[in-house]
Amino acid sequence: MTTFHARPGTRGAWQPGRRLMLGLNGFIAKRLRKGGNPMGFGTLLLTTVGRKSGLERTSPLGYVPDSGDGWLIAASASGAAANPNWYHNLAAAPDRARIEVGGTVIPVSADQLHGDEREAAWRTLTTAIPRFGRYGAKTDREIPVIRLTRRSS
Repeated sequence: MTTFHARPGTRGAWQPGRRLMLGLNGFIAKRLRKGGNPMGFGTLLLTTVGRKSGLERTSPLGYVPDSGDGWLIAASASGAAANPNWYHNLAAAPDRARIEVGGTVIPVSADQLHGDEREAAWRTLTTAIPRFGRYGAKTDREIPVIRLTRRSS
């Protein structure tokens, strides 16, 4: 398993507060579960366990299918200076996450990609979801790229 480490940046886009973000995530999750997609690109629901609270947290995220049985996601936070909370939760418990894609719940393990592997995956993500490239221009941190792979329950 790859080590999770990503430094925060010193500049980036504004992010809503925690309470507002939880509300937005809940709204988008409900829409996705009803068959809508307000985000306009491939979206999955990532559920992690809060590293401090121990509570489950669900975040809607853009994704690109990875070769084989996997999914690529980016901890972009829309180009914020800080990594999103779900990234820290995933780093603390990479084998306790699950995703929901097309109504199917799948237990997953997470690996942060580094070096050439990260660069290739980032190109794949920004080609499929061009706004991700714009997020990278808003911040001076390297946006972490994560590969999720199916694990047995």
